[in-house]
Amino acid sequence: MTVLCGLLVNPKTPVAAMGILIQTTSLLYIFPSSLGFAVSTRVGNELGSNRPKTARLSAIIAVSFAGVMGMTASAFAWGVSDVWGMIFTNDMDIIKLTAAALPILGLCELGNCPQTVGCGVVRGTARPSKAANINLGAFYLVGTPVAVGLTFWASYGFCGLWIGLFAAQICCAAMMLYVVATTDWEGEAKRARKLTCSEGVDVVITAQGNGDDLAEPFVYVVTVAAD
Repeated sequence: MTVLCGLLVNPKTPVAAMGILIQTTSLLYIFPSSLGFAVSTRVGNELGSNRPKTARLSAIIAVSFAGVMGMTASAFAWGVSDVWGMIFTNDMDIIKLTAAALPILGLCELGNCPQTVGCGVVRGTARPSKAANINLGAFYLVGTPVAVGLTFWASYGFCGLWIGLFAAQICCAAMMLYVVATTDWEGEAKRARKLTCSEGVDVVITAQGNGDDLAEPFVYVVTVAAD
């Protein structure tokens, strides 16, 4: 997005405004990202312990809280839109451009928070490639074309870039939540057991005698096999 800003008229202003907004969204991203890592670990542990119902409950609670988090972040972005740019600069052009795009950034958070946490849930079920493919498709096959089209063809300018990001976030959130909602938790618990104990393992234990207790070492072979 920063590179595309360089193609706009008077690029110094949009590049500066983009820098402010990227820092802002990075600040807001800390919260859903932390929750995503936490639920990923929790879901993985519950599935590994053969507790699919608890894993599902953890996912539902986390995604629900992510929705609240997204609304809070959106309200924050809307509330500070007129003054947020003043923290970083006294250039009025940059401040005005930042104020114009901040409400769109707030809308992006409505999709960003749920999709980030949903991605954590999907990672917890040992399907990181599915989460990566969803992100790749949403941001590069949906978001980027929309952003380029609105910015340069529809003449939306700087705000068109953020509308494109909004489209990507909503698309990504919808697909990620669909994957979470249609997850076969019982099946994932069984798959977790196969992933962690797929083959028998021979454990060799050698006992060496002391003095006259044992003439030769004993070798014990214990085989641990999956069900």
